[in-house]
Amino acid sequence: MTKNKVYIETYGCQMNLSDSEIVSSILEKSGYQIIHDATNADVIFLNTCSVRDNAENKIKERLKHLRRNKKDNKELVVGILGCMAERLRQKLIDEQEIVSMVVGPDEYRKVPQLIDKAYKGEKGIAVKLSRVETYDDIEPLRTDGLSAWVSIMRGCDKFCTYCVVPFTRGRERSRRANSIVNEIIKLSESGFKEVTLLGQNVNSYKDMEANIDFPALLAAVSDAVPDMRIRYTTSHPYDMSDRLIETMAKYDNICNYIHLPVQSGADRILKLMNRDYTVEHYLERIAKIKELLPNASISTDIISGFPGETDEEHQLTLALMRQVKYDGAFMFKYSPRENTKVWDMPDDIDEKTKTKRLNEIIELQHQISRQLNENELGRIHRILVEGESKKKKTEWQGRTDTNKVVIFTHTEDVKIGDFINVKITGSTSATLFGTRV
Repeated sequence: MTKNKVYIETYGCQMNLSDSEIVSSILEKSGYQIIHDATNADVIFLNTCSVRDNAENKIKERLKHLRRNKKDNKELVVGILGCMAERLRQKLIDEQEIVSMVVGPDEYRKVPQLIDKAYKGEKGIAVKLSRVETYDDIEPLRTDGLSAWVSIMRGCDKFCTYCVVPFTRGRERSRRANSIVNEIIKLSESGFKEVTLLGQNVNSYKDMEANIDFPALLAAVSDAVPDMRIRYTTSHPYDMSDRLIETMAKYDNICNYIHLPVQSGADRILKLMNRDYTVEHYLERIAKIKELLPNASISTDIISGFPGETDEEHQLTLALMRQVKYDGAFMFKYSPRENTKVWDMPDDIDEKTKTKRLNEIIELQHQISRQLNENELGRIHRILVEGESKKKKTEWQGRTDTNKVVIFTHTEDVKIGDFINVKITGSTSATLFGTRV
């Protein structure tokens, strides 16, 4: 019997989702079948994240559960893909008996051969980082026909002192612009309605041969697929240029949404983080966004309890949040990561203080989000219909170009993938409610 059924479980960021689609494509071309249930799988991959301790602990717990699968199927192959594979390498093989292979983000082309070796009882590690690998020639295997993630670059050169990405994903390199545009045109022709351009820092994208930077790429994509919504993530404040904001203002199909991580509202902490900008510079970028994109929604990342952070510096972060008024935020306690520059600094903020500060950040953000969403009452948004509401089958949900979820009553003449106008009639801190107009 052919052992060719592969199940991939993805954790972490959108880049990992994109990588899983790349691995799926590589495997399908090698004769493997991608399935969506681990029960009948011959091979199970966990595509992992290493950004925080919690992310890695989830994988370790999942591996405990997979031991049951291994008992039912002695020949089951279990592999670890992604950032955790790159970071822990041999340690994963040594400590997790169930794991047969460990494959880093730049070695996915070797996955079929490593599976063959695993069937023969060999354990394999492929974690070499590359200066050139972009998987430019591989068309990702996508199953959702509505929204697509398109990786435009890999790696990062910023070396923020708390971040493992440069060590797990390598140095920055960009795909060719024409390859990206052609991939997105194919997505449009296949019925996709929305695309998100992905990179650890999309603002530093550069096709050196064609001399195309990120604003030029964004314009080229928008021109090529005028009927598709265009999003991107993530931006670095240091590299957020006026030209990028001007390009967004010029094109109707570029979504009015910017994710601009600030991390802290204190200059001293930003310097310790090696973020390369000051609060003043960050606020100047916010002012330019609000000037040229007055209806834009802005979200951010915030780290609470970075080593040495004083209560006064925590208060500065809260003050920045009140000033900017973010529509949403990803908020985390600082988590020390081995091999980062800050690893050698004492993690001197106790857990109780970290939790207290984080809860204050979360509560303030909920208040701001609730207030901003209340301001939406009476407004009409063009939304992309995504499907049934998670809570009620009689209601559907869609998303505004400002990245806000809208719940509305289902009618027979509306289908997934439609663009419709909805008037906002209610809200919470996380969701808008409306009626079709």
